Amino acid sequence: MIRVRIGQRWGMLGRNAMQIEAIRRPFTVAEYDRMVEVGILGREDRVELIEGEILEMSPIGNRHVTCVDRVAALLLPPLLGKSIVRVQGPVTLGDYSKPQPDLILLRYRPDYYAPAEAVTRDALLVIEVSDSSIRYDRGPKLRVYARQRVHEVWILDLMTDTLVVFRDPEHGAYQTQLSLQPGESVAPLAFPDLVLSVSSLLNLDHSI
Repeated sequence: MIRVRIGQRWGMLGRNAMQIEAIRRPFTVAEYDRMVEVGILGREDRVELIEGEILEMSPIGNRHVTCVDRVAALLLPPLLGKSIVRVQGPVTLGDYSKPQPDLILLRYRPDYYAPAEAVTRDALLVIEVSDSSIRYDRGPKLRVYARQRVHEVWILDLMTDTLVVFRDPEHGAYQTQLSLQPGESVAPLAFPDLVLSVSSLLNLDHSI
């Protein structure tokens, strides 16, 4: 029996087996999905699978939520029919990671990925909104994106009001890093004509 700790609760996987109190081995995406299916992990569990570990996600505050809403509002109209804007939903990256970024621009599919989950090649841009989670987002999570060769990652750092852009994944790391401030602009590599204000992305410009 493998036990997974989520907050103060313990979930159980498997049956008719000896209980193991201390075990460290990576969970696969298939095992993680099975935990969701059988109810070991529920909607109230804000978790994601990162390199085989089931990790709790940080609580989100009001500015985090409003920033996600603003970015979604900026992206949805111009990308209608060109890309799927997924808000706080999962993407499967290899066999051992299934993160839930704040937003993902996915390759457009008319079926909206109903027959099969979105995977690495489908992720055109990943956007993370970071406050207290900045070390995690720029550490373990960013390494997963780089190792799986996600084309582009944006981290909206609400602690410093900075947009950090990561591009060109090679050898497990991003070779290009740009730090953009309010007043500057940026466009996704996949949609170079979609020029966005950094101030608007950070929800600092309420006139738009």
